[in-house]
Order: sequence, then C-alpha cells, then structure tokens
Amino acid sequence: MKITFLLPPVNMSGGIRVVALYAQELVRRGHTVTLVSVPREATRMLHRIQEVLRLRGPLKSHLDGMGLDHRVLESPRDIVDGDVPDADVVVATWWETAEWASRLSPSKGTKVYLVQGHEVYLSRGAERCKATYRFPMKKIAVSRWLSNIMASEYGDHDVDIVHNSVDHRQFHAPRRAKQGRPTVGLLYSDVQVKGVDIAIEAIELLRKRIPDLRAISFGSKQPSAEFEKVVEFSLDPPQDALREIYASCDVWLAASRSEGFNLTAMEAMACRTPVVSTRTGWPEEALVRGVNGALVEVDDASALAAEAYDILMLSNANWQKMSDAAFEAVRESSWERAARNFEEALVRAASRDSGKT
Repeated sequence: MKITFLLPPVNMSGGIRVVALYAQELVRRGHTVTLVSVPREATRMLHRIQEVLRLRGPLKSHLDGMGLDHRVLESPRDIVDGDVPDADVVVATWWETAEWASRLSPSKGTKVYLVQGHEVYLSRGAERCKATYRFPMKKIAVSRWLSNIMASEYGDHDVDIVHNSVDHRQFHAPRRAKQGRPTVGLLYSDVQVKGVDIAIEAIELLRKRIPDLRAISFGSKQPSAEFEKVVEFSLDPPQDALREIYASCDVWLAASRSEGFNLTAMEAMACRTPVVSTRTGWPEEALVRGVNGALVEVDDASALAAEAYDILMLSNANWQKMSDAAFEAVRESSWERAARNFEEALVRAASRDSGKT
C-alpha cells in the first residue's frame, strides 16, 4: 500500500515517536510511506541561524536519522492536495491534521484518524478538536480508554484499538532489589494536562513521611528552579540512558489529567518499576493495585502519595514480586506486533472504503 501520514511540527514527543516507529516498520514490511509535516515559525528562524553559522544537522525529532520520506512544508500552513501524493490511505495524527485530511481529495487515500489523545484540553482549539472526532473517518485509538470516549462522547462505536508498545532492546533491566534510598520518578512537562504539579504535591506529601525520599525526572524542556529544588532533573538525556533512570526508581509516578496512552508508564514497567498512575490512557487497562502498581483519580495528590508510600514501604521480597509483575504485564509487547495490528487496521479501512465505491 501507499500510506501518507500528516503531521504537525515534529519534535521529541511521544506521539511523533509512535508515528516514526510505525512508519519505519511499515516500510520494512514493503509499504511506500510518506510523512508530510509543517514547520514552526521558530524552526524556520533557527534554520536561518544555522545557515549563517554554517551549522549542520536537523532540529531534533524522533524522525531524525530514520531514513524515511519526510517532507516538510516551506511555511506553517494547512496541508493541501498539492502537498500530498496520491495514496491508498492518508492518516491524520492530531486534530489539526484531521481537519486537513477531511479536505483532501479521494485520490489521496482512505481517510484514517490515529487518535493518540483526547486533545480537548487546549482552549484555543477545543471545539474544533471535538468536531474532528465526529468526522466520518475510520478511527484507530491507542487505548481502550480513548475508544470508550469516542463511543460515549462522539457516538463512534466502530473504533479499532491498536496499543502502543515498548522496545525491549532499549527498555530493559535485570531483576533487582529496592533502591538503598527510596526513589520515585516522573516525566517532566510544562503542559498542565500532564499533571506535574500534582506529582510534585504528592512528592512533598511523601517527604513528610520519608524525609530522605529521592525524586528523579527527565524531560525535553528545562524546568523552573523551583522544580529542581524538589526533583533531580536530566534535560533531554540520550534515549539509551532512559532505562537507567527508570531502573533507578522504586515507583514511577504518572499524574496526567488526560493521557491517550502513556508510553513512559509502559517503559518504566519494562524496566521493572511499578507504576502509580491516574485513571487515564493505557495504565487504566494494565495496572492492578497490589500487583504491579496502582490507579488513582485525576488530581488526587493525596491518593497518589498514599499508593506510592505503600509500595515504597513493601519488604524487599514483596517489592520484587511487584517489580516482576510490572515487567510481566508488558513482556509480550512489541512494536513489530503493534505495527502488524496497525497495518491490518489500515488494510481493513481501505478495503471497506473501496467496497463503498
């Protein structure tokens, strides 16, 4: 098949990473894949600076160095027919790209919407975003949580679920004991929906009961000085170093207010770290209290702290059982399998569309 992905400005986000991995695997499976994205204004300016200073190398994104056919528009604008090759399938990956896809001619392919989050938390586009979920496109959701939202809030009961996965070659850890010093970890983001403020509140509550608690974090943006007073932070660490961060934790905290999937939770579990998460995204399907972690309600810092405390206070033997269970929950996951499921969903969508014409 000929497959086109429509992308917003590319970066180091989890959503772009998922698309990059699918595109790479689909190419490996013999498909022709094109990715079309738009630049940011800041990106254009930085490229000009690079030219003046004779610096080389693209701006960082998960598409860098993958050898994919990635076409970036010359300016930030809507993607239109002239930017997109004729194909069997065109995949929207974000609500704005769904708007663009809806206006493309049929020759650009069957329109599929890869729903990676319930993106209504952005006030500037909330109503437009909601409208895209009602478009007559075949949807593929990355979690049951999202599929349920598409059904209950937008009336679409025919949504395929294709879970994201984890690369066990990158994310792994040997069986281990608890840390010598109780340690929790979290992903840093300055986006309010990620709930970092709730995670910090939970850490401060934990420190009242465990004064020597260690908290570690990583992220692609530099946090405030106040954040770094509470948490040890690594800015944009190499991808291969992430497993060391995950494996340095006794508990991974995921406090998002909304999360389509939550790759970091799965990666932490692949590195044998139990997870305490809010009830959003994939963790709602995977976490079992007292077995491999725990679930709490959104915005409940007290519950987040209480569940983390219970795990931190386990005996070493019982913590190891929970650590092993966290790993077992994701052991069979693979991007190869996920890409095969995604491919099958695309084939079904294209076949169904062709049957209508």
